[in-house]
Amino acid sequence: MNKFLFLILCVACFASASMLGMDALGEEQVHGGMTNTAGRGFAGGAKTGDAEGLSVVNPARVAFDTKVVFNLNFLIDLTAIEKDDYAYSSNNIGLPSFNFSFPMGAYGALGLSLWQHYSSNMDEDVKDTASNMDAQVKYQGSIYELVPTYAVRLPFFRMLSLGGSAHFVIGSVERSLSFGPDNSAVDKKDSWATNSSKVTDYVSGNWEIKNHPAYYSVALQYRGRQSSYFFSFTTPYVLQNDLAYNLRFSELDTLVPTRYTREIKVPALFATGVNYRLYKRHNVMMDLQWRAWEDDIENIAGSWDMPSVTKTQNDFMVSVGYQRDGSSLFYDPYLERTTFRIGGWMKSWYVKDVYEYGGSLGAGLPMGKKGTTIDLALQGGKRTTGGDGNWEELFFGIRIGLMGVGTWGQSRGR
Repeated sequence: MNKFLFLILCVACFASASMLGMDALGEEQVHGGMTNTAGRGFAGGAKTGDAEGLSVVNPARVAFDTKVVFNLNFLIDLTAIEKDDYAYSSNNIGLPSFNFSFPMGAYGALGLSLWQHYSSNMDEDVKDTASNMDAQVKYQGSIYELVPTYAVRLPFFRMLSLGGSAHFVIGSVERSLSFGPDNSAVDKKDSWATNSSKVTDYVSGNWEIKNHPAYYSVALQYRGRQSSYFFSFTTPYVLQNDLAYNLRFSELDTLVPTRYTREIKVPALFATGVNYRLYKRHNVMMDLQWRAWEDDIENIAGSWDMPSVTKTQNDFMVSVGYQRDGSSLFYDPYLERTTFRIGGWMKSWYVKDVYEYGGSLGAGLPMGKKGTTIDLALQGGKRTTGGDGNWEELFFGIRIGLMGVGTWGQSRGR
């Protein structure tokens, strides 16, 4: 039984499409899961233009838009996990983000984004034929953010813009861990469970920000003829997760639920980026973001001696990318009107000793005369864990985005 529990705990605690951090916050979606930024290695927060859309780390960028932008993104993710003789694979389909922005000329621009910040996904049956024992493990949850944004260009310094956004947190988390009726070789301290019943440890709860409706981001953007820069700051906040623990026996008998509230102190985020434009259509870009975690994250935990905390480290990411913008002339050849992207990134996760290395290719495929674009991105890479876990994840993802550009509320040209 101990060996079997070890397998379950390894999958649950070290292994969302990614299994890393599942008992804590789950996998973090970078930059709101935008397909165009994913295609260039998640770089380009400083790049402006009507085909860019909102940026959750740089709310000031939208002030330079001249057209209404609608953006919808999908993600198909495949992950293979290995440790010694253990192997696990998963796949996931999600909707990481939705974005809408509306320019108002001299009055600035408004935007609204729905962003999946963290996600946890797992639903598996694990069997040990040697000991005739089985278990069912299920994690399901997301932390979404509804992010209204406002940005405006400064009246006498039109190359500068200021932007701010509020992040309203919504979401839930659910975990179910069930062991089959064969409880032979149960550890002595769990001997009360040695009967013919199926025992399920079930936990569920909702997310919100403690003592405040939202947390906030502010940013400053400079757009020059060739170079663009941004600097942003996101305030620290405390996530509150109200949990209800239920211990069930064969789904027929349930003990009185135990309620508990865990609190997670999320530190401030600093981000910056640069975009350098060459020969009008060629862009080279680099972004940095940094968050200094100090406190460990309290896990969902519960029964079966699950680890009580996830240890943290400084969360740092550097990304570099290249983009060749497509021509805006409809009668140019199709390849000339297509946008091409390539990039790469390195990220240290909030989970201690977890590092990620990845690369991506992307394209923006124009659809018709009005600026609608289908964005495609292929991304892949590796996540590694140090310390005692020593897991490796290989991941591959396909992102698909729909970018609609319009001139709502603007007078037609003659």
